[in-house]
Amino acid sequence: MGSENAERIQTSILNRAEKRVVGWLCPRQPDWVTSDMLTYLGLIGAVLYAFFCWMANFNANYFWLSSFFLMVNWYGDSLDGTITRYRGTGRPKYGFFIDHTMDALTTCLFCIGLGVSPMMMLSISLFIMGGYLCLSIYTYLSTIIMGQFRLTYASLGPTEMRLILMAVCIFYIYNPWPDFRVPVCGVEWSMFDIAGALVAAGLYIIYIVSMAKDLRALAKIDPPKPYRKPRG
Repeated sequence: MGSENAERIQTSILNRAEKRVVGWLCPRQPDWVTSDMLTYLGLIGAVLYAFFCWMANFNANYFWLSSFFLMVNWYGDSLDGTITRYRGTGRPKYGFFIDHTMDALTTCLFCIGLGVSPMMMLSISLFIMGGYLCLSIYTYLSTIIMGQFRLTYASLGPTEMRLILMAVCIFYIYNPWPDFRVPVCGVEWSMFDIAGALVAAGLYIIYIVSMAKDLRALAKIDPPKPYRKPRG
């Protein structure tokens, strides 16, 4: 089954509001703005987000710029596919390929940005990245095999995750408990490390539960065949 024929499952909290905003922005883009330009604008936003996360080691106020470039990433990522549908210039296979390869790279940049910032240990941010990429791979397999392209999990999609990242960045700037630490296996964890570990654990749990559910469904659709011993 092709990705262009898959059922899109979008149940995020902000889905309706986001559609209204994107629907307003889309016809107001200049003619010279293309889908590819918006895709790469989103990638540039992710790169600069990670860069200013690292710069926050020198001054926490750089997290304001990180938050701004999360908005730039949202702008490019949310409009690139919508503008092709609005203009009738969509290329389903090309669009699916470039959009989701860029999404994988963006996910890595988001998590690496957290890990090189003063907010969180790199090991914790990579733990989050592994969980998110597992869910991404599961989504693409489900699109091909089950015909369902799931854009959200637990009512949270990419837009909600960006807003959470922005809130965490701003909270770090005004953190009222800067010296809060919990020793774990000889390493001191901040509240952000603990929250990150819980988020990562949640991603892996969602991945395992979703995979088990689909395996049961696939076992009924594609049951095992009886073994016939070869002759001779």
